[in-house]
Amino acid sequence: MKKILVTGGAGYIGSHTYIELVESGYQPIIIDDFRNSEKFVIDRLQDVTGSSVIIYDLDCNNEKNLEKVFSEHDIDGVIHFAAYKAVGESVENPLKYYDNNIGSLVKLLKVMTKFNVHVLVFSSSCTVYGEPDNLVVSEDFPLSEPTSPYGHTKLICERIIENSIQSKSCNIRGLILRYFNPIGAHKSGLIGELPLGYPNNLVPYITQAAAGKRGQIQVFGNDYDTEDGTCIRDFIHVSDLASAHVEALNKLISDPNLKLDVLNIGTGTGTSVLELINKFEKINNIKLDWEFSDRRPGDVEKIYADCSKVKKSLNWSCKYSVDDALEHAWNWEKSLK
Repeated sequence: MKKILVTGGAGYIGSHTYIELVESGYQPIIIDDFRNSEKFVIDRLQDVTGSSVIIYDLDCNNEKNLEKVFSEHDIDGVIHFAAYKAVGESVENPLKYYDNNIGSLVKLLKVMTKFNVHVLVFSSSCTVYGEPDNLVVSEDFPLSEPTSPYGHTKLICERIIENSIQSKSCNIRGLILRYFNPIGAHKSGLIGELPLGYPNNLVPYITQAAAGKRGQIQVFGNDYDTEDGTCIRDFIHVSDLASAHVEALNKLISDPNLKLDVLNIGTGTGTSVLELINKFEKINNIKLDWEFSDRRPGDVEKIYADCSKVKKSLNWSCKYSVDDALEHAWNWEKSLK
């Protein structure tokens, strides 16, 4: 059984990918210091998979911590999630993001090279496209200056991976996944998005507001150049996003000639913020209290993915709809009561 290190594996996307890895016959090993996750998630992962979780409570932005894990296991590949991800916070505290997001990747690549681990799936973001001229973006779309320090760290990390793989000193092969907007929760309702403190993403704020944990929902901006004036995003079910990581891993392991590629992971369909709120109300039969407020710094007006490349390369496509994601997200929120 191949062992896969999952950095940030107790987090939102990492925990869902952990389940997909187990169900695909891999042995995932988590490293996560729980700064952005809760320890009870590990118990939930054991409940869903029916197997014990190997977990290291360590900071990934520490070379000795990484060396400890690699020395205790014969790692066959790495999926690197561990990073700060809140756009607004990155605008307020950019150095925190540069230090953690870039620093942890550099240390990981050094340790992977030292222990001769060659397979890397990297968690990137559509924010590397900046404010695109086209609504639909493909992987060969020209990259522009990201609108936030968070997006800039992802762009820098992509360049670091590309430069490392092109060098003679590094024998790593990688797939960079640029994903769009993950939402929803596992169909069991046992794991989902659990932001610590104030939610920076829309859906967890919606579910917390619906559960009476938050006040009025703020819709940031109603004067964008879109049909209803609110931002358009490509919202993808988190379990679909997780399965794409496993397919990327399978591809790298089965094709030693693949050195580096970049893939968009999304649905290929745009949904506005206002549409999403209306869908949540209809699907879950709940009336939400919301109002428009000022635009939020760092937000892109409209973007969604051209997914033709990933469908061809990985034979992957989404199984769940946005409606499914909103239903599963609410089921998850209710499980926390």
